[in-house]
Amino acid sequence: MNIPSLLAIDPNFLKGFTSGLIFISIAELGDKTFLIAALLAMRHRRRWVLLGTVLALALMTILSVAIGQLANQLLPETWVRWAEVAFFAIFGLKLWRDSLGMPQVGDSAEEEEAEELVLGAEAKLGKQVTVFTVVLEAFSLVFVAEWGDRTQFTTMALAAAGNAWGVALGAILGHAIVAVIAVNVGRWVSRHISERVLTQISAGLFLLFAAIALWGIVSK
Repeated sequence: MNIPSLLAIDPNFLKGFTSGLIFISIAELGDKTFLIAALLAMRHRRRWVLLGTVLALALMTILSVAIGQLANQLLPETWVRWAEVAFFAIFGLKLWRDSLGMPQVGDSAEEEEAEELVLGAEAKLGKQVTVFTVVLEAFSLVFVAEWGDRTQFTTMALAAAGNAWGVALGAILGHAIVAVIAVNVGRWVSRHISERVLTQISAGLFLLFAAIALWGIVSK
């Protein structure tokens, strides 16, 4: 038996895994779902909030990868490649423009929205605080907030143009890492790290991925 062949990793899988891990780990920091998990962790057992958050993000990742792969099957490869470039470039430019209007420090509109969502859910929860209700609350809030989020579309784009298993595992791991940060020190991060800086880093990452995707097309 050839041991090196067993240890070899498919380059496409590794590329998809690395892309999903790096992109999600950076783009999710300070995001609405990050803030929701941080706020819930201040009210309930962190491990319960973490479980609900990770389950919601994992399910969303699986759905996003499935949609991306469906697009890959239905559309010509050239269309998919150019759509990937356009998506990353447009989102990158939009994020950079949005960042210019953000305050350096202080509460953001996204943080205020997250607080409203959590307060509304807590009011409905009342005194029925059990493991199940807290996990369900975290799962529901995070899943709904993540639907239509930029990281969902990013996962779709990566999965459409790359290895589905690699992207899925990398994105799930990236979400889990950010969720752990959120439930443990999320409030501190949101208070001490500028949202403008995080958004500009995400914008730069989008533009970098657009350039990489474009290079992949023109270099063939």
